[in-house]
Amino acid sequence: MFKKILYEENENTVLITINRPDTRNAIDGETIEELGSAFFQAEKDPAVRSVIITGSGSKVFASGADVNEFLKLAPLDVLDYAQKGQDLFLQIESMSKPVVAAINGHAAGMGCELALACSLRVIVEGARIGMPELALGIVPGNGGTQRLTRLVGLGKALELLLLGELIDAEKALSIGLVNKVVPRENLLEACKELCGKIAEKSPVAVRLTLKAVYEGIEMPLAAGLKHEVCLAALGFAGGDHLEGVRAFLEKRKAQFKNPDKR
Repeated sequence: MFKKILYEENENTVLITINRPDTRNAIDGETIEELGSAFFQAEKDPAVRSVIITGSGSKVFASGADVNEFLKLAPLDVLDYAQKGQDLFLQIESMSKPVVAAINGHAAGMGCELALACSLRVIVEGARIGMPELALGIVPGNGGTQRLTRLVGLGKALELLLLGELIDAEKALSIGLVNKVVPRENLLEACKELCGKIAEKSPVAVRLTLKAVYEGIEMPLAAGLKHEVCLAALGFAGGDHLEGVRAFLEKRKAQFKNPDKR
């Protein structure tokens, strides 16, 4: 079904792998289309509770956009080209299920932007991450200037963007660019552990929390607070709060049902 990515289902988690080792997992137009199809498939599958995305091999998560394609682009072509990437990353960010970036190696440019669109980021020791576009005379066009600033703050974002240096895993952790640094051999296990912990929570509450965060961040605080309370009220309609509260009072583990499978 796919030529440039791998799609693997494992219980309630899907593992998507960018499989272009000959290009250091560079993301070209066809890869963008395949990733869009893969995430759509995962979103619609009621058995899937979370998604992990990684790169093939042990050195590179994604080296960025496939720069060979840039040589063919006129200025107006860039609008369509960048829009496809932005649409993909908005699709990832808008998932009703958490997406974890398993950063198995260097993540540069569009590879970093892909990780930024995910809910959580786990990086291996020794990997580096950053936005080197300016050294190529290119303005980041797939959300890097926007998501990076929202995630690490204005000062650090400008430092990463203007200097274009790839920072190591520990520094990425210290500024909040990634959530966790792990040994290489523990990467997928650590990501699956995170997904497993989230899967224990109410699927409805997880979905609404993601919605509250990603939609609320674009609103003034007062509007975001109103949006949050509306979503909180909507969460009570599913009934998971009854199971959650009873389990807490009875000192047992809550058994939430997946509403997509009822």
